[in-house]
Amino acid sequence: AQLVEFGGGSLQAGGSLTLSCAGSGFDYSSSCMAWFRQAPGKAREEVASTDGYGRATYTDSVKGRFTISRDNAKNTLSLQMNALKPEDTAMYYCAANPSWSRLCSGAFAYWGQGTQVTVSS
Repeated sequence: AQLVEFGGGSLQAGGSLTLSCAGSGFDYSSSCMAWFRQAPGKAREEVASTDGYGRATYTDSVKGRFTISRDNAKNTLSLQMNALKPEDTAMYYCAANPSWSRLCSGAFAYWGQGTQVTVSS
């Protein structure tokens, strides 16, 4: 299995950025897919997830600003990030949890290499 992220970069606060993730080698359509992030010196946190039914959940700090979406035909996952803040600065990771139930439960089995997002004030 493989996950590859694209789209990180550096930008000023208030800007927008879209991250993408391409998955292969596993049953993508039934998988729970998620974006995590980890800032220096901080624990990794789950930013957003979408289950095999396309239902999305978000951590409170990004609600209303970030949108997660998936294309099961292309095995891709996206994270549209708007109104970015300096505190969004982190390495962002795509993760997959193949699940027969299509639900988001349990540990994530596959991880991408990460893409850096840096937001300056």
